[in-house]
Amino acid sequence: MLETKITQMLGIKYPIVGGTMMWISNADFVAAISNAGGMGVLASAMYDSREAFADAIDRVKELTDKPFAVNINLFPAMRQMDNEVYMSVLEEKEVKIVETSGHSAPEELCRRFKEAGMTWIHKCVGVRYALKVQEMGADIVTVVGYENGGATGKLDIGTLVLVPVVVDAVQIPVIGGGGVSDGRSLMAVLSLGAEAAIMGTRLLVTEECPIHDNLKNALLGASELDTTLIMRSLNATHRVWRNPAAQNCTDLEACGADFPEIMEVVSGQRAKKMYDEGDLSEGILACGQGICFAREIVPVKTLFDDMMTQADDIRNKLRAA
Repeated sequence: MLETKITQMLGIKYPIVGGTMMWISNADFVAAISNAGGMGVLASAMYDSREAFADAIDRVKELTDKPFAVNINLFPAMRQMDNEVYMSVLEEKEVKIVETSGHSAPEELCRRFKEAGMTWIHKCVGVRYALKVQEMGADIVTVVGYENGGATGKLDIGTLVLVPVVVDAVQIPVIGGGGVSDGRSLMAVLSLGAEAAIMGTRLLVTEECPIHDNLKNALLGASELDTTLIMRSLNATHRVWRNPAAQNCTDLEACGADFPEIMEVVSGQRAKKMYDEGDLSEGILACGQGICFAREIVPVKTLFDDMMTQADDIRNKLRAA
């Protein structure tokens, strides 16, 4: 058992947090992650009405009695409703843990987190931003290195440097990630000073992940070379799985395409269609370099248990050295 400040604060068995993934982190998947000993995080931006969002939270609670969090996305283009609406539902449903990601959290939301007795986790890209949200009252900060899938931020700093530099700068616990896919990388992040690891890409290839089997099976054959960076021309760099849609985006950027042309290719609706229908060329998939370690489709619980066994083996070997 690896007990850390984060496992104690959040009340979770393992120091593993599931990364929030648009159109993927639904109620059932979040509950599966929490039931497996980690902490699932529900993506509020998936829900376009107060009722649908409230129902999703109820569904998580129906499926698990373990801790879970809800993500509030601070990028205006990535949410379906005003964040005030999402927040009012969190208060009504007495959600205990909230994660924010994107731009610095508005002062008003921070005040409401505290008044509601929530544990507030903020995901950001570097020291400057971590210090700012610590000052604003964040309880935990999350940072992920350049290996990660999805938004890579503007700093292009790898996990081995980013995690310890943030740990050294702040007084609050840090969740670290970027390439975490097994017990070895979990232990690496903890050794850098993080109190837990965040993992997204490896969870794509689990039985409970709600993406089409065609996509899961394709990812089983991926190597560390099968991701690419897109949308750098828009100052919104993302690491994604290398497929025809990603190549199309790269070609458009090379030709100087404008924002609407690029967004037509990378839209969330096209990605959702790929997840649902299994057409591997339809949309883009946020995917980190750690996809190379996904070699079988297993239940989330099996994945986490195996990771912890591997982590314990590493710890025992180091003690015996």
